[in-house]
Amino acid sequence: MKEQNEEKNLEVSGIITKTEQYIEKNKKKLITCACVVVGVAIIAFAYVKLYAQPHQKRAAEEMFAAEQWFNQGDYEKALNGTDDFLGFTDVISQYKCTKSGNLAKYYAGICQLNLGNYSDAIDLLKSYKGKDVFTAPEALMLIGDCYAEMDNASEACNYYEKAAKKATKNFAVAPAALWKAGMMQLKLEKKDAAIKFFQQIKDNYPESPEWSEVDKYISYAENM
Repeated sequence: MKEQNEEKNLEVSGIITKTEQYIEKNKKKLITCACVVVGVAIIAFAYVKLYAQPHQKRAAEEMFAAEQWFNQGDYEKALNGTDDFLGFTDVISQYKCTKSGNLAKYYAGICQLNLGNYSDAIDLLKSYKGKDVFTAPEALMLIGDCYAEMDNASEACNYYEKAAKKATKNFAVAPAALWKAGMMQLKLEKKDAAIKFFQQIKDNYPESPEWSEVDKYISYAENM
C-alpha cells in the first residue's frame, strides 16, 4: 500500500512539474490569450451597456407614436410617419438591429396588408423574426391572408398550415389558422384535406369560436 501511495505521489508530482514547465514555456501565449478573453468581455459589456441597450430604448421611444396610430387603424400614418414622428418604415431602417426594429416589420406588414399592398406585406412578414407564441404564428397566418387575397389558395393554405403547427400553445391562432386552411382546401375542391383541418379543430379546440361551426363544414365537405 505504501509503495502504491509513493508511486501515485510521484505521478502527481510529475504531472505538476510538466504543467509548471508548460506554463513557464508558454507564459507569454497564455497571458496574451487571457488578455484577449478579458478584452473581448470588456468590449461585449461596453457594447451592450453603452450602445445596444440605449439604442433599443431610443427605438422603442421612436416607435411609440406609430404604435398609437396602428391601434387607431391609421395604417398609412403608422407606416410612413409624419415630419415629427417616425413610422414603422423609418424604425425598420434606422433601428434594424434592435428588437423594436424587428417588431416594426410585423406591424408594417399588417399595415401593408390592410392597405392592400400584399406583396410588400409578405416581404415584411417573412423578414420578421418572431419567437413568441403569438406574433410568430400570427405572422405566418397573415402571410396566408395575403396569398388568399391574391387568389393563391394553395400557397395560402401552406402558410395557414405552418401557422397552425407553430401555434400549438396559442389556442386563438391555431384554430383560426386551421379554419382558414380548411376553407382554402374547399376552394381548391380538396374535400379530404379540408376535412382533415376541420377535424383537428373539432378534436383539439372545443373552446374556440370555430368549433361551433366545424361540424357543418365537415358535413359540407363530405357531401361535395
